[in-house]
Amino acid sequence: MFRIRTRNTISPLGLQLFDSERYLVSGTVENPDALLLRSYPLSEHEIGGTVKAAARAGAGVNNIPVNFCTRRGIVVFNTPGANANSVKELVIAALLLSARGIHEGMNWVANQAPDAALRERVEKEKARFAGTEIAGKKLGVAGLGAIGVLAANAACELGMDVYGCDPFISIDAAWGLSRRVRRLDSLEQMMQTCDYLTIHIPITPETEGLIGAPLLEKAKRGLRLLNFSRGALVNPSAVKEALAAGSLRHYITDFPSAELLRVPGVISIPHLGASTAEAEDNCAAAAVRQLRDYLERGNIVNSVNFPACSLEPAGGVRLILANRNIPNMLSQVLGVLAREGLNVEDMVNRHKENLAYNIIDLSAAAVSDKTMSELSAVDGVVMTRQIRPAD
Repeated sequence: MFRIRTRNTISPLGLQLFDSERYLVSGTVENPDALLLRSYPLSEHEIGGTVKAAARAGAGVNNIPVNFCTRRGIVVFNTPGANANSVKELVIAALLLSARGIHEGMNWVANQAPDAALRERVEKEKARFAGTEIAGKKLGVAGLGAIGVLAANAACELGMDVYGCDPFISIDAAWGLSRRVRRLDSLEQMMQTCDYLTIHIPITPETEGLIGAPLLEKAKRGLRLLNFSRGALVNPSAVKEALAAGSLRHYITDFPSAELLRVPGVISIPHLGASTAEAEDNCAAAAVRQLRDYLERGNIVNSVNFPACSLEPAGGVRLILANRNIPNMLSQVLGVLAREGLNVEDMVNRHKENLAYNIIDLSAAAVSDKTMSELSAVDGVVMTRQIRPAD
C-alpha cells in the first residue's frame, strides 16, 4: 500500500482518485511514499527517507526545496495549466479594472453617507471615475504558456489588438494561439507599443526584478501593467517612480507588497488567481494522476526536476533508476543486470540537465535485494526502485 501525506486541504475531487485499497491518504500518515500539497512551505527536515515524490497541486514550486529533492532522487511534480482558465478570467477582470475607474468608484460609494442626497452626489461625481473601453486598444502578452495563450485569445475576442512575445513558446502553445495575435520580439518593444501589458513569465534568478526602471522608463505613456505571474518579477520601487512620472497609469497585481499598499494607481488583489473551486479541483486531480502514474508505473509527467519519461509496462518487473548524466552510466547499470542474468525486454532513457532517468522492464518477476544494492552502489546513481507486477 502506498502512503500519501497531505500538507494542505486538498480538493476531495482529487483525493477520490486514489484507490482506497492501494493508498492510505491523510495529513498525519507516517513514513509516506509521497507528499501532496498546495502552498504549504515544505522544509527539508520534513522530507523523510521514505519519500519518493512530492506533488504540488498548482504551478509554482517555490515552497518546495527542489534542489534538495533532486539530490535525494525525489521527483517534484507540478500541474501547469490546470488553473490556467481561473487565472485568465482574473486577468480579463484586471484589464477592465485598469481601464475604468471601477475600483476607485466603488470605494468612493462605500464611504458615502446613506442619505437622500446620495443619488445627486453620484451623478455629480461619477465623471471622476470615467475610463476607456478596451476594444481597439493594444495589449501585450509577455509569456505565452497556458495562461498567456488563454489571456491573449480572450482579449482578441474582446476586440483588442493583441501582441505576443515569448522566445521559448512551445509547439502546443503555438497551436493554441489565435492567428490574430501579432509577434513582438522583446519586452522593450512591447512596453513602447502597447496600452496594456500582462506578464506571464516564470520566476528565475534571471527574471527576478525584470520589470524595473530601465524598462518602465521606455514605456508608452499611460501603460497599464498587469502582474498575475509572480510578484518578484516587478520592482516595486520602479513601479512607484513610474506611476509618479506618468509612464505607468495603473499597476494591478495578484501579489500585494507592503511598499505598494495604498499607492495611488496600484490595485492589489490578494492572490486570487487560482482561488476558484474549479481550479482547485483541476489541480488536485492532475497532481493525484501524476503521483499515481509515477508510484504505480514509474512514468513521469510534469516534473520540474526530472525529465518527462513514459513507457507502457511489458508485464515483468519494472526497474526505475536515476543517475547523474555522465558517460558510461547506462553500461554500468546494464552490466549489473547482465551479471545477475536479468534480461531487458524494453527500456527508455531520458535526461534533463545533469540528471538522467531510466525505465527498464525486465522479464523477471522481481529483482533481488542484492542486485538492488549493487545498482545503488554504482557511483553516480541517485535513486533506484523496482515496481513488481503484484504491486
